[in-house]
Amino acid sequence: MASADDDFTAPDAAAWLDEYVADELPELGSHQVRPGGMVYLVGAGPGDPGLLTVRARELLDRCDAVVYDALAHPALLERGDSTQAPPELHFVGKRGGDERSARQDDINALLVRLAREGKRVVRLKGGDPFVFGRGSEEAQALAEAEVAFEVVPGVTSGIAAPAYAGIPVTHRGLATSVTFVTGHEAPDKTGSQTNWAALAQSGGTLVLYMGVKRLAAIAAALEAGGLPGEIPAAAIQWGTHARQRTVTATLATLADEVRRAGLSAPVITVIGWSVLLRDEIAWFDRRPLFGRTVVVTRPEHGSEMARRLRELGATVLTVPATRMEPLDPEPLHEALAELEAYEWVLFTSQHAVRLVWEALRATGRDARALAHARVAAIGKGTADALLRHGIAVDVLPERFVAEGLLEALQERHDVAGTRVLYATAEGARDVLPDGLDEMGALVDVVHIYRSVPNAEGAER
Repeated sequence: MASADDDFTAPDAAAWLDEYVADELPELGSHQVRPGGMVYLVGAGPGDPGLLTVRARELLDRCDAVVYDALAHPALLERGDSTQAPPELHFVGKRGGDERSARQDDINALLVRLAREGKRVVRLKGGDPFVFGRGSEEAQALAEAEVAFEVVPGVTSGIAAPAYAGIPVTHRGLATSVTFVTGHEAPDKTGSQTNWAALAQSGGTLVLYMGVKRLAAIAAALEAGGLPGEIPAAAIQWGTHARQRTVTATLATLADEVRRAGLSAPVITVIGWSVLLRDEIAWFDRRPLFGRTVVVTRPEHGSEMARRLRELGATVLTVPATRMEPLDPEPLHEALAELEAYEWVLFTSQHAVRLVWEALRATGRDARALAHARVAAIGKGTADALLRHGIAVDVLPERFVAEGLLEALQERHDVAGTRVLYATAEGARDVLPDGLDEMGALVDVVHIYRSVPNAEGAER
């Protein structure tokens, strides 16, 4: 065992713990805990990226690979920390009628292979992996292959979609129970596991997953079982997405209304008296920008504008107009070789933070290499990226532009006569170096990357 005063770094401690677990702990049931690869069966929630759990976000930000379905929101696939390299992305479809959908056996094999390669794999599944998500089948396959896994529940669409439509699935005096059922099976199917007659007598709210194509047959089966045809019902397409659409009717008329409105999967259907509350408490589709689509030409991460637009109800397409392309790293390595000679280091983007940090680590150094220098960042996103590497900035302007940073530096008395390292993009404006030169500072400008047109973004 390691003692409390062992001089372990965090990676050393983690490696020691993995080795100890593998060598010393007995098998836990049929699931042997071992170092190396790991699969996380993660619920992505119903669509709104804001409904992702904290644990899911944590895993997505540090995994090596993501295996995701067609309904995963694109924002979930971006790192929360833009300075980290992106994970491997494996699209497996899993939506009815999508020719790109992988077979379940192939998905299971992919998860096992990636884990055996030593990767930390997030299997990102819509909603909750164990609610009509076949997550348990994937867990069985991983257990059989003796691959370590963890299950991370997600917000299921059967609760979230009605809530976003202003329909509570339970309500005092209207519905004291709720039943979730797949509508994937036809009611007249021989050997069906669903007892529609019993459901008709359950007395609570019924929530159907994946039943839009069989809605007329399901309604007929429920009516035949004694459920009144006049009971309120609603169909919610793309629940929690900005393109959500809701159709309300009765059990007897809902199928016709859905067909008339042109709704298609994914749809959640709610049958019960609490549907009546939609007229009173609907909120999501009454926001000021609901139904509008806005293109934001910035990356998803750190985009305050994209976040605010979504809060106002808009569908936001984040289509970065440019992408970062690293330049020859040799000039940066030469500057960092004499880092002790600089009294100031300026960062004007998260890209610069990532490239400088990678160059430091390549030579075995870390945040301590900047201990002697004062550090300035152009904005909060850049400052946060530095802080994640243990570097707290000395100067952060009120205005997050070059002019704002220059003004903040001009207010200080420890800039004139100093040597400044300014690692920036090729083609960046000369506002900072020219202004610092006028203040009497000696500025070394090192171009470490360039912004180039994003062809993929332009195609989108």
